Amino acid sequence: MTTTHHEPAIAVEGLRKSYGDKTVLDGIDIQVPTGTVFSLLGPNGAGKTTAVNILSTLIAADGGRARVAGHDVTVEAQAVRAAIGVTGQFSAVDGLITGEENMLLMADLNHLSRSEGRRVTEELLERFDLTEAAKKPASTYSGGMKRRLDIAMTLVGSPRIIFLDEPTTGLDPRSRHTMWGIIRELVSGGTTVFLTTQYLEEADQLADRIAVLHGGRIVAQGSAEELKRLVPGGHVRLRFSDPDLYERGANALRETTRDDDALTLQIPSDGSQRELRAILDWLDAAGIEADELSVHTPDLDDVFFALTGSPVPAQGTDSDSASASASDKKETVR
Repeated sequence: MTTTHHEPAIAVEGLRKSYGDKTVLDGIDIQVPTGTVFSLLGPNGAGKTTAVNILSTLIAADGGRARVAGHDVTVEAQAVRAAIGVTGQFSAVDGLITGEENMLLMADLNHLSRSEGRRVTEELLERFDLTEAAKKPASTYSGGMKRRLDIAMTLVGSPRIIFLDEPTTGLDPRSRHTMWGIIRELVSGGTTVFLTTQYLEEADQLADRIAVLHGGRIVAQGSAEELKRLVPGGHVRLRFSDPDLYERGANALRETTRDDDALTLQIPSDGSQRELRAILDWLDAAGIEADELSVHTPDLDDVFFALTGSPVPAQGTDSDSASASASDKKETVR
């Protein structure tokens, strides 16, 4: 059975996993529509890599159900592997051989003919701007180049679903933005991307839907904008240049925070269009015109702290558990 038009690319229900007395996943539910980016966000050790390992058939769950590309990950593991590509936290590139040889090796592992393997290799090396470096040992590549080669290797078998586990960890800002462009291009071509990340900006920029994993559970799920509305602190700020208008607004508006030096008023707001329209209508009716109006909503840093009680994750790797060591290497499981 393949994924139907109505079936999500990834469907998870009640997924559980423990290591000894440590519960890593405590009954999580996930739905990922085809052709979207789904981001699993959480503190280091939250269970993100464990979730990827289960969904890519590298380890077995203790309970619950999971379907990937329309196939049960437990009873139809081979069918799942034929539909996915996986890039782990650490590069699976062999530094002793060239970039081209790494690609051709993946073509062999995917059972492509020699001519087809060379064609796919050339196309992907060009697509990822690695043609000039193709004949050089991969050990000479920069971190960004190795990451691009890593994902190019994942795409050799044309997977419909790609798991990217911390794909930009350790990259400089320029390389990170290049990787974001690659991910957007993949999705525009119809590929589904399951992304784990420790960079809140990355989830905000890329993901159609974000799930926050904490204590083994999904504590919130939705679009970036939906998650930001869960956290109080959003407001509309009005700035005046006329002190008289400022005083009129301050006296008339309820629940307003004043800044007499800056002549600004801050009105609590969830940032929704309906609430903003109501504020504008009220200002018009009162004959009050501000020189500047701006809407401020909490960012994902605020959401992350509010939901997990933790600051933004440190820029390290997510070990999850003792199981991570075997799965950090990329498996293009075919």
